[in-house]
Amino acid sequence: MNNPLLIENNQIIDFNKLSGKDINDVTSYIIERSKEKLNRIYKINDDERTFENTVRSLDNIFNDLMKVSEVISLLAYVHPDDEIRNNCLECTSEFGRFFNEISLSEDLYIAFKNYSETSEAKNLNGPYKKYLKETIEEFERNGFALTKEKREQLKIYKDKLSDLGIQFDANINSYEDFLVVNEYQMEGLPEDYKKSHLQDDLHAERVSKAGGTYKIGLDYPSYIPFMKYSKSDESRKKLAKKYKNTAADKNLEVLKQILIEREKMAKLLGYKTFAEYRTEDRMARNPENVWNFENKLRERVRLKAEKDYEELLQIKREYLGDNSAEIIESWESMFYNNILLKEKYELDNQKLKEYFEVGRVIDGLFRIAQHLYGVKFEEVNSPSVWNDDVRFFEVKEENKLIARFYLDLYPRKNKYNHAAMFGMTPGKKLDVGYQIPTASLVCNFPKATEERPALMLHNDVVTFFHEFGHLMHDLLTKAELASQAGTNVARDFVEMPSQIFENWAWDYESLSLFARHYKTDEVLPKELHNKMIAAKNVGSGLHVLQQIFYGTLDMTFHDKFDPNGEKTTTELVEELQNEITLYKFQEGTHFEAGFGHLNGYAAGYYSYLWALVFAEDMFSEFKQHGIMDQETGMKLRKLVLEKGSTIEEMEIVKQFLGRKPNEEAFIKSIGI
Repeated sequence: MNNPLLIENNQIIDFNKLSGKDINDVTSYIIERSKEKLNRIYKINDDERTFENTVRSLDNIFNDLMKVSEVISLLAYVHPDDEIRNNCLECTSEFGRFFNEISLSEDLYIAFKNYSETSEAKNLNGPYKKYLKETIEEFERNGFALTKEKREQLKIYKDKLSDLGIQFDANINSYEDFLVVNEYQMEGLPEDYKKSHLQDDLHAERVSKAGGTYKIGLDYPSYIPFMKYSKSDESRKKLAKKYKNTAADKNLEVLKQILIEREKMAKLLGYKTFAEYRTEDRMARNPENVWNFENKLRERVRLKAEKDYEELLQIKREYLGDNSAEIIESWESMFYNNILLKEKYELDNQKLKEYFEVGRVIDGLFRIAQHLYGVKFEEVNSPSVWNDDVRFFEVKEENKLIARFYLDLYPRKNKYNHAAMFGMTPGKKLDVGYQIPTASLVCNFPKATEERPALMLHNDVVTFFHEFGHLMHDLLTKAELASQAGTNVARDFVEMPSQIFENWAWDYESLSLFARHYKTDEVLPKELHNKMIAAKNVGSGLHVLQQIFYGTLDMTFHDKFDPNGEKTTTELVEELQNEITLYKFQEGTHFEAGFGHLNGYAAGYYSYLWALVFAEDMFSEFKQHGIMDQETGMKLRKLVLEKGSTIEEMEIVKQFLGRKPNEEAFIKSIGI
């Protein structure tokens, strides 16, 4: 089949030749071919079953599907062509239904169950034994204790959930709104920001009645600086309201239906709640452990958060010259936090970003990762990519190609508007050699202008390091089976490699490798770095409480909420925000409609803080031996990044630390 997405082992996709029709054709082809291969597994006599013809064959099928479906999923979020993007969304839904079909295949379950009774299966060990055991358990979690009629019902629920999830994400990604403001309302914003948001004359005439010539969107590079620097409280309030109503016109009903279908599915499978179902095969094991984790952390950080809030309140009183102010509104927090950093901690983020030119940040990050992990990144000239901004790199070890990745760093219309790592081709042992893992890093950093190069806020630098941590986890895998490779780990472990890598965006030794002033070439002054560190935990209690709110909201939706009841999702958001955080709920907003993690991280948002506790504990090894210590870096690569899910995640942590993990390093890291 002549299709750009259907490539021979370790070949490169020619994105320039891709058409909308190719998306549909390759989806139909690969699904039909996978069905034929599944039928071959079904037809094997039980006494002839082996690991190779049954278990590895299924992993081969998943590998074939992932090599196509993962790329299509990526393109649904990043491709500039409407037809291709829409076809990718449709085909992502089709793949979702087919994966559900496989997960509910009685013939496949019986094949695996019968193989598990053979003497060969009983003598398996290591990753093979783990994969067989977990695959059978997953089948049973998918309803094979149910009657055939109930399994059919389960398939209906899963297919509907797959479609609803795609719809939920698409509504967020396609949602467009903006605030038009005038010169007065832009007071406080940097000049480069103003220039990049200035409207053309024709548009200015059209919007003159609305009172402004600047258009502020809801994408991060527009939203965050405006919330930090605009002196217009009313404008920040309006923009925050728009931001917290992302996709609210469609997703409130979609979310309700998602929660209803998840609850139906969990109860059909014999679980009390969807959260009980979701946590069973993760590190947490059950909702009770998550609730204990969230509540214990909430108690430990509350006092710090109250001190943080009081510090902000004092800044507000000084700024307004009004000692009677008693409340910090949610849309004021970034603004006053920025003043606090600038005045009390003398940290000016606009000055700081002059040391973080995008090209140098990329070069510095590359140097650090290459040194720690013993690899080399080489850029490919004139690659075939989905947009001219996209760059393509090869990862080599001793001149041997071991991985590839794409960088798609800048915002554009209809592109995914956050930062994420997208897998494309998983690692896997082939008959000859190893399948080269390939992935993409998708971000939305500021773009260079004619007057200035692209400069990154330090928060963006941290985000970049975070996502690159995911990338290294995906690309440095040595797992033999695609199903166990890279980031195919328990959801409450997957954020650990990314969160540990954030630390190199803070340490002076690593920062001095690349943080140079874009005009003078001066290395980031130690004095400025000291201010960064002093300011690092400003508001850390408030931030952790916010994360606890997100995790608690997600867990409540899936463990203690009746989607068919009288209480709405918005009422629950209001109740929990007012109870957990110190910022009052903003009336007329529906934050949950744009909270994309409710789809991908269902009953799993707690994973961010959960994994961060492990990440900080593991980073203590680098603090002990040196942040650029290559021996510790290679230890992280060999014992963590290469493993995927070939062994239990808790065992990975214990092996790296040489002991049981604890939360003390995390508590210390947030200034408590």
